Order: sequence, then C-alpha cells, then structure tokens
Amino acid sequence: MNNKVDLFLLDGCGRCKYYQTPQCKVHKWPEELITLRGLILEYGLKEEIKWGFPCYTLNGKNILILAPFKDNCALSFFKGALLKENPILEKSGENSNTFRLIRFQGMDKINKEKETIRHIIQEAIDIEESGKKLPKTDYSSIEIPEELEVAFEDDHLFKAAFKSLTPGRQRGYILHFSQPKQTQTRTNRIEKSKTAIMNGKGLNE
Repeated sequence: MNNKVDLFLLDGCGRCKYYQTPQCKVHKWPEELITLRGLILEYGLKEEIKWGFPCYTLNGKNILILAPFKDNCALSFFKGALLKENPILEKSGENSNTFRLIRFQGMDKINKEKETIRHIIQEAIDIEESGKKLPKTDYSSIEIPEELEVAFEDDHLFKAAFKSLTPGRQRGYILHFSQPKQTQTRTNRIEKSKTAIMNGKGLNE
C-alpha cells in the first residue's frame, strides 16, 4: 500500500478546485474506491499515483488505474482492448481501441461482480506478462505539432486516450491545434480539448 493513495482517498486527487473539499469527486465514492483498492492489492501490483489517480503497475508497466468521476467511479485497463469481451467491460469512448472500463455507481455492482472483477484483473496481468502489444496508431500521414508532443510526454494517460481515437478524430484535433501561430494559443487549445479526448469524443462532438 502506498501512503500517497491514502492521502488521495482522504484529500482528493488535486486536479480541480475542489481538492480537500467535500465536493471532490473522490468523496462521492469512498466505500467503492476503498473496496476496489483492496481487490486490486490482492494481486501484488505496485501501487502508485499517476495523473492524480491510483495506478497499478507490473515491472514498470501500467496495468490499470482507479478513477472517480462525477457520475461513477471506474477501473480502467490500459490494454483493455486485448481483454476478452465481458458484459461489464465498456469502451472508454465509442471508438476507443485501447482502454476498457468497468464503471460503478454503488456497492451493489462491486458485490455482485467481485469474482468477475478479480478474473479481469488477473487477465490484464497475464496479458502484460505475455508481452502482447496494442496495435499502434499510424501517424505517418499526420504531422503532430510540437505542443501536442509535449502534452503527450507530460500526461501518458492523455496520450493513450488520444491514440484510441479514430484517425479522423485525431486529424481533426491536430488541424485544430496546428492552426494558431502562437505556441501559447496552441497549448491552450490542447488543454481545453483534453476532457473531450479523455472521453473518446471528437472535436465539437
């Protein structure tokens, strides 16, 4: 167990103005997050904080992340597209080809699906140990602006979400980011688009 995750559960993720307040999304799902954390820790994964959320790794490779949202909390699997199809697994976005999520809106689903959740966590670990790779997005025909490359380096979860978009959505964003001449304006556009990208949405959707 990592004491930084203890602080996350106590204070929040620190990603918005509601940090250390009752309005923080972490405090909407205290029992759910604590129970899910306990399930994950059964597997001996390293517990870290990445992108503000508890992240669980194996030999330095990301396996899954535990995240609270406004309407649910979720387990998000980095190589979810390689998992066997399961009714409780969802795509992170309509066209996602990377992440898969299990969303929870209360303890009922956790209690009902505990063994299934355990099975999926073990499967995700097995996939990482097997060395299987996700298919790479072909960027050969797309010139990525430097500011977007910097954003990818700063936030690998954002990079993975962007890569999971369809090529058409990627191109739409890249054209949008590339239009301004000023670096700061480009960076601002990227920051404003992050939420939509993380939700698997295209520009203006």
